[in-house]
Amino acid sequence: MEKKDNILDVNKMAILDFKIIKGAINSPFEFNALEIIEHKFNVNFDMGFNLEDNLLKADFDFDVTTHSKIEQEEAEGHFSFVFVFGIDNLKKLVTIKEPDKELPIVDANLANAIASISYSTARGILLTRFQGTALNTFMLPIINPNDLLKK
Repeated sequence: MEKKDNILDVNKMAILDFKIIKGAINSPFEFNALEIIEHKFNVNFDMGFNLEDNLLKADFDFDVTTHSKIEQEEAEGHFSFVFVFGIDNLKKLVTIKEPDKELPIVDANLANAIASISYSTARGILLTRFQGTALNTFMLPIINPNDLLKK
């Protein structure tokens, strides 16, 4: 049975580039991690397309702040990542009607895959970046990647 060209095929996908656009951690020297009540975090995910070159760009922004039970300067982390994917059949998976009038129509499986890959890769990078800081106990939780697409 042949695969249709308009169906997501992971063998037609590749991560071509990755960059940390912004990376900042505020980890106060006197910070007492035993006093952390919770970590509050926010993520923002966005995609852009270059259909002529079969390129998809995923922007992933992340902010986290500790909240402590005592008064102390809180620890913070702020990161922005860019992932560039090459997708051989991108034109079959993304439809752009009229520029600036409507959002592109993106194959649901493609959007889910890109959100999943970007989020989980960012999780691993953040784990290593937070080692040795006041944020070393924070880990991005497992989420439904479709939640990233709703924002």
